[in-house]
Amino acid sequence: MAVDTLPRRARIERKTLETRICVTLDLDGSGRSRFQTGVPFLDHMLDQVARHGLIDLDIEAVGDLHIDAHHTVEDLGITLGQALASALGDKQGIRRYGHAYVPLDEALSRVVIDLSGRPGLVYQVDFTRALIGAFDVDLFHEFFQGLVNHAGMTLHIDNLRGVNAHHQAETIFKAFGRALRMAVEPDPRMAGILPSTKGAL
Repeated sequence: MAVDTLPRRARIERKTLETRICVTLDLDGSGRSRFQTGVPFLDHMLDQVARHGLIDLDIEAVGDLHIDAHHTVEDLGITLGQALASALGDKQGIRRYGHAYVPLDEALSRVVIDLSGRPGLVYQVDFTRALIGAFDVDLFHEFFQGLVNHAGMTLHIDNLRGVNAHHQAETIFKAFGRALRMAVEPDPRMAGILPSTKGAL
């Protein structure tokens, strides 16, 4: 595992018998992104995170897609979570909490984040169909579970309504990007202060 030491940036490599993944991110970016994962619909969703989170995100992945996308999607979540944790460092001066509601036509989703150091996922999403193109929507849960486990965040995802599954997914990822942007944002009133009475996050 290689980690860039520049402030609020990280580069994480993960290699298993099933996948090889490299994630580079900059929490203080401008929303630039580049993806080569072999899973086009997930690339489209991650682009929403980068753009709406103002995170520069570069992801390369090679996985056992001849079986299915499960290992690749799960390991992408794990590696992105590790990169977020590394880029955040000791978390001094951040807002810690973030939330967003995002609509897209008939669909509406809410995402709430606490960069608590404790992994927890509440995922209330009832997709209206099992596949979006060739993408199995069950894999979104695996992606976010891997992410929260390794980022050390509490994450609540609620799709409040939606008919079009593509719209449901897009509102979730856009809301996640905007909530993450709020949570990692430096708070000038908290400069040098850890946002926790425990003294640790």
